[in-house]
Amino acid sequence: MDTGFVPPAPLPPRPAARDDDLTWLRLIRSRRVGPATFHRLVNEHGSVRAAFEALPEIAAAAGVADYSPCPEAVAAAELRAGRKAGAKLIRHDSPLYPPALRQIDASPPVLWLLGEADWLTLSPIAVIGARNASSLGLRMARGMAVGLGQNRHAVIAGMARGIDAAAHHAALATGTVAVLAGGVDIPYPAENTELLMRIAVQGAVISEQPPGTVPAARHFPARNRIISGLSQAVVVIEAAHRSGSLITARYALDQGRDVMAVPGHPMDSRASGCNQLIRDGAHLVRSAADVIEALEVQRPDRSSENATESDQSAPYPEQAVDPATWEAQILSQLTPSPTDENDLIRELGLSAAAANAAILALEVQGRIIRMPGGKIALN
Repeated sequence: MDTGFVPPAPLPPRPAARDDDLTWLRLIRSRRVGPATFHRLVNEHGSVRAAFEALPEIAAAAGVADYSPCPEAVAAAELRAGRKAGAKLIRHDSPLYPPALRQIDASPPVLWLLGEADWLTLSPIAVIGARNASSLGLRMARGMAVGLGQNRHAVIAGMARGIDAAAHHAALATGTVAVLAGGVDIPYPAENTELLMRIAVQGAVISEQPPGTVPAARHFPARNRIISGLSQAVVVIEAAHRSGSLITARYALDQGRDVMAVPGHPMDSRASGCNQLIRDGAHLVRSAADVIEALEVQRPDRSSENATESDQSAPYPEQAVDPATWEAQILSQLTPSPTDENDLIRELGLSAAAANAAILALEVQGRIIRMPGGKIALN
């Protein structure tokens, strides 16, 4: 029978994706939660939301009073800033997230992207080096980038002046990715403003930092792990003995990536880092053809070398020892200098469950800090 009843129009679907983005940002932007802790918490609690909701209880158990997670307004402001900058948020669970980067230790839970995500997976190769590069080094960087691009490799660098900028400029026609230490909308150095705008149109610009973030010294090593993590190989052209390029090369080795270096004159300090890398086993390369030839050599999969049982998260096991004892043992072995977490666990003879829980508690207390590459240090 027709009653004349007209059902109301269905309600618009709830914007779950936005809510999820907020929760992801609130967790990673919460005080004392870095990428490694983010993943550990999610693994332990089963979801980002559950991990976020557990933060106050975790902090209280670690002896941190009045702990407040990142407010919703702060995360919402970051989303607005991203939209204003024309950037896209890519979460760790997104199909747009680069698979190679997802595999590294302490991979960024979120990335902000300007440009097209496809460039992040076009067989990327990093071309990096000295800021105060020689004219010969700049010429080498340009030639390397052009040759790699012609062979369908996206060129990745950190948009620093010198070698990085030269490689980016040369690869604009074929695809380049700039990994920034600050926000994707903050050119650094300022002289690269036009370069950033061109890469955003012709390639991709990414960062794990919120839009609007001015880069600080602590951001650059974290940025370097992303450069190497995205790349099949890292090519170093001119690097001093102590330089950010060598930090990137070390991350690359930890991540199972190939490291290649262009040799230089022994008397040129800008070549000392490259010559050291070659001495220690890096591929000696003179051109893009050398890089491509080296990549074609079949190599055993090294991606699992750093995987150990300590990667698994678990709460404190039932045992007679007070958890504070484990924390004290860990603190007694740490200094402000980075220590490999897996080596520390083996030396102390702790179970993975006990060690992971103690390290998490110490991090929430602010007594230790995590660093890329599976290292920890006193805060």
